[in-house]
Amino acid sequence: MAAMLLAWPGALAIGMSLGLLGSGGSILTVPVLVYLLGQDEKVAIAGSLAIVGLIALAGSIAYMRQKLVDWRNVWLFGLPGMAGTYLGAWISQFVTGAFQLGLFACVMLAASWLMIKPLDLESKAKTAVPRSPYKIVIDGLLVGALTGLVGVGGGFLVVPALVLLGGLSMHRAVATSLIIVAMKSFAGFGKYVTLLSAQNISLDYDIIFMVSLIGIAGSLLGNKVASRIPQEKLKLWFGLFLIGMGLFILYQSVPELLA
Repeated sequence: MAAMLLAWPGALAIGMSLGLLGSGGSILTVPVLVYLLGQDEKVAIAGSLAIVGLIALAGSIAYMRQKLVDWRNVWLFGLPGMAGTYLGAWISQFVTGAFQLGLFACVMLAASWLMIKPLDLESKAKTAVPRSPYKIVIDGLLVGALTGLVGVGGGFLVVPALVLLGGLSMHRAVATSLIIVAMKSFAGFGKYVTLLSAQNISLDYDIIFMVSLIGIAGSLLGNKVASRIPQEKLKLWFGLFLIGMGLFILYQSVPELLA
């Protein structure tokens, strides 16, 4: 019970960061499940995909009502992304949890760089050469495989891809990415359930739903206050936090990998 109470602020932070920044929240989910709730790495990665999918799906509802979702890119990027996520989840059975956490830490450090030194996506989109559909499909597969292997939604990768490769505005890219993140996350979660069941490992659905609900509430709260907080300063501090967390996870996982 004490661990559950300790995880509430972490779950709120997941949603708040999504509401404030539009991305980055899902990358906090695995550390919350592993270090605050003491879950095994593989169980945490599986649970993270369910939580990320539920929060992203809830966040997409308002965008769908506003008709901001670009369904062409959902199918071009999202369907291959689902296949890639399923593949990444399947590959996970051949690597250790420590390897997955180490790779996760590297992804976290990459996300921190994009937070601290964000790309000027709108200006780059004006000069970007439209990418052919089959290349977008390949991009979706690769990003999806990463999602399935380390348990992040990948919004910080999907949004730039949709702007630079799909030709969408930032607002439409964020709206579209939420649908894609939800699709990929649920596909990967389904495969993890099968793999873990074969090992007689069960997921804690109470924790999944609790963290998801608090995360959804946090994202709504973040949306309410986003306009009152300087975004660039917020991204800088969040990026620095991700660096510290990424280095900490590497410190925890590298000795086990070397052993």
